[in-house]
Amino acid sequence: MKFIIQREQLMESVQNVMKAISSRTTIPILTGMKLEAGEQGVKLTGSDSDISIESFIPAEEDGIVYVEQIEPGSIVLQAKYFPDIVRKLPQNTVEIETDDHRNVTIRSGSAEFHLNGQDAEEYPQLPQLHAEDSFELPIDLLKNLIRQTVFAVSTSETRPILTGVNVKIEDGILQFTATDSHRLASRKLPLENQETEISFNHVVIPGKSLTELNKILADSEQTIEISVTDNQILFRTKNLYFLSRLLDGNYPETSRLIPDESKTVVTIDAKELLQSIDRASLLARENRNNVVRLITKGGEQIEINGNSPEVGNVVEEVAAESIEGEELKISFSAKYMMDALKAVGSDQVKVEFTGAMRPFLIRAIDNDQVLQLILPVRTY
Repeated sequence: MKFIIQREQLMESVQNVMKAISSRTTIPILTGMKLEAGEQGVKLTGSDSDISIESFIPAEEDGIVYVEQIEPGSIVLQAKYFPDIVRKLPQNTVEIETDDHRNVTIRSGSAEFHLNGQDAEEYPQLPQLHAEDSFELPIDLLKNLIRQTVFAVSTSETRPILTGVNVKIEDGILQFTATDSHRLASRKLPLENQETEISFNHVVIPGKSLTELNKILADSEQTIEISVTDNQILFRTKNLYFLSRLLDGNYPETSRLIPDESKTVVTIDAKELLQSIDRASLLARENRNNVVRLITKGGEQIEINGNSPEVGNVVEEVAAESIEGEELKISFSAKYMMDALKAVGSDQVKVEFTGAMRPFLIRAIDNDQVLQLILPVRTY
């Protein structure tokens, strides 16, 4: 195998596939990165058994040549050293060559590295998914869906199913839902111009997989193809193939957690509320989960306060656009509320309360597709 490649393109692909490579894998060859050169270009593969990523560097695209002098072949390289070598090479082009004894030579400028490779035949084949259930989404929309939900997945392994995001399609509406049983984040999206009617509701994608996918995908209006089988999901763009296992088990029915009616509705500027909760949480950090209190005042004012007996307290009044319904005092985690306000991504939000001990909702004023729900904290 031999080829000469642009270093920047190689570096970008190496960084992408590194996200799937773990040093703690049960199959030793998976600590390596597979390189395959073919006439169309060069393909890099990384995998731990949960996530597999393939990144393709075309020989040329839009008239720009990225890879030249290709002699087809394949090799597995130590992922521990290869990325750092590529990052620190002196020139903009890199020549990679292997001999019959799996010795790899990497040349750039006057630097020359020799690495021991491994046999690519021993690298597990990635399953090629031909799924009945597949649909397409613009990449920037998918990134939004992930960003607005994935932060709410559980980080504790006591209920593994909650460490994932539930994805379902019903009646042409795609919905992402995440919850850690103290809060819930959900985003709906009507699917347009899909050829076939598809529906599923048992798909739970590990939160970690979605976070990594979100990092790899660059914002763009191109579409990404998403295919689902029983235990895996594939995200595919022109030069990227991202495969993740799905979590086993039944995701809890979350729709009944969402209150139908509300007793107090506060409409308020999201940024002002976020900043005042941020300030109140400065003095509420001491006790385990920085709890702040919200109290509705007469007129269009709410009071946010944070208190920790050993440190001091902070009180701030924030003007709301409108307050309807009963008076209210409620305590909640500042972090959860701040995460939710950031995720809603709207200038003005509507916060709907149903009493001091019931979960409350945060929605955007102009958009009912994004929903955040938080359970209050009991403070006596």
